[in-house]
Amino acid sequence: MAMTTGASGGQTADINVTPLIDVLLVLLIIFMVITPLTPKGLEALVPQPPPPNQHETPNDRTVVVQVIQAPGDKPKLRINQEDVTWENLQTRLTDIFKTRAERVMFVKGDPEVEFQNVAQVIDIARGTQVVDRVGLITAKIEAGQ
Repeated sequence: MAMTTGASGGQTADINVTPLIDVLLVLLIIFMVITPLTPKGLEALVPQPPPPNQHETPNDRTVVVQVIQAPGDKPKLRINQEDVTWENLQTRLTDIFKTRAERVMFVKGDPEVEFQNVAQVIDIARGTQVVDRVGLITAKIEAGQ
């Protein structure tokens, strides 16, 4: 701290800010160096394609409920290529998921099916209390886009 005598004859006290600016610049450089080293974003597991000579095996753990347009008022339902009626959908899903640790189900609807029917399948699945997550399969997802 510097003390000088002013023109009016009294003393004034001024802080010498030069060392503070030096400390500030050193801290700024340190933070600029450290910032790129901090991780950014979310970690995601990306599925890898199988080796070229290996045959793909169907994944029997995946449960897909298909809502298929039928000539009646209610569409038909299938769980992994097995025909199911609307009345026993809830009991069938409960039987499938009660022994599984992974409780994820996918719903695939035909383009001609009204969304209210797909939403009803989702409501039935959520009403079973054994399905944790429900995903939708679209044409773009099936095409791999």
